[in-house]
Amino acid sequence: MIYLLYTIFLFLILRFTVTLFNFISNPKLTTSPKNYNCLVSVLIPARNEQQHILTLLQSLKKQDYQSIEVIIYDDASTDYTLAICQNFCATDDRFTVIGNSQLPQGWMGKNHACYQLAKKAKGTYFLFLDADEVVSNGLINNAIHRMETGKLALLSLFANQIMLTIGEKMVVPLMHFLLLNLLPLRLVKVSKNPSIAAASGQFMMFDAAIYKSQFWHKQVKNKVVEDIEIMKKVKQFGYKGETLLANNYLHCRMYASYSEALHGFSKNILAGFGGSYLGLTVFVLLIGFGFPLICVFFSFKLVFLAFVLIFITKIMISLMAGQNIFANLILHFAQFLTLLLLTILSIYKSITQTQVWKGRSINGY
Repeated sequence: MIYLLYTIFLFLILRFTVTLFNFISNPKLTTSPKNYNCLVSVLIPARNEQQHILTLLQSLKKQDYQSIEVIIYDDASTDYTLAICQNFCATDDRFTVIGNSQLPQGWMGKNHACYQLAKKAKGTYFLFLDADEVVSNGLINNAIHRMETGKLALLSLFANQIMLTIGEKMVVPLMHFLLLNLLPLRLVKVSKNPSIAAASGQFMMFDAAIYKSQFWHKQVKNKVVEDIEIMKKVKQFGYKGETLLANNYLHCRMYASYSEALHGFSKNILAGFGGSYLGLTVFVLLIGFGFPLICVFFSFKLVFLAFVLIFITKIMISLMAGQNIFANLILHFAQFLTLLLLTILSIYKSITQTQVWKGRSINGY
C-alpha cells in the first residue's frame, strides 16, 4: 500500500510540474508585428450546422485579414446548412460552397470533407476551421506570422470555449484540464518525437505546398482523432508542428448541454489515450481516488500539500484557458464524476461498436 501511496503522490507532483511549466512558458498565440497579404484558403467542413455556420461566416467576412478564399464543404447535411451557405456565398464572391458527394468506404466523414476541400483550395496556407467557431481580428495574420517565423508545416490552436450552462461547465473544461495537466505544450514544437503530439481540429493551419505533397487528411482517413494523428504524421516526416492556445483570437461553443457534451467528448477521450482501456482507466482512477487515499493514510502536512497542489493546478489551468476560476473550483468534484462517466461511456461504446456522431457510425466509418 505504501508504494501505491507514494506513486499517487509522485503522479500528483508530476502533473503539477507540467501545469506549472505550461503556465510559465505561456504557450499562446501572440500578436504579429508584421502585416501579411498572401492568400489564405479557409476550409470549413460542415454537417448539420444550421445553428452555427452563419455566425462563423459573418465573422470571417468582418475579419481584418481580407486576402482569403472561403470554401465550405456541405457533408450531406439533412438540415438547412446548405441553403444558408448558398445564400451567404451569393453576397461575397470570396465564399464558395461545395459538397454532398457520397462518403467512400473506409473514410471518416470529416476527414473526407477536409480532403475534398484541400483539393479545391488555392491559397499559400490552408486553414481548416470547424463550423461552430467565431474568429476575431488578428487571428489569421498572427497565425501566418507564427507559421513564417517558426517555419511550420502545421499550426494548431485550442480555442477559448464558450460555456453558458452548468452542464457545459461540468464537461468542456476537461479538455483543457487533460491537455495542460499532462503535456508541456512547448515540447510539441521542440521535440522531434512523434508521440509528443497535441492538436485541435478546431484550428489547423497548414503550409499549402507541404500539405499538397502529403495530403495529410487522406493519410489518416479512418482516424477518429485526426488532428493528433496528423500532428504525429507531420513530425514523422521531419516537418515542424506547433500547438498553442488561441489567446482569445478564436472562440467556440462546442456543445449546448450536458448530454450533448458528454456524447461528443466520449468519442474522443479514449482515442486521446491511444485507444488504451488500461491507460485511460488507470489515469482516471489516480486522478479521482488518489487524494482520498492520501487523506486516509498520510499526515496532515502531506494532505495539506496535496490539496494546495490540486488547488493551484486548477487555478493555473483556468487562467491559461480563459475560464472562470470560481466555477471550475466549485465544480471540481462534478467534473471528476463526469470524467469517470466519460471513461465508462467511451470504453463501452468502443467495445460494443456503438459510437455514433452526427448520424454516422464512427466505428464502422
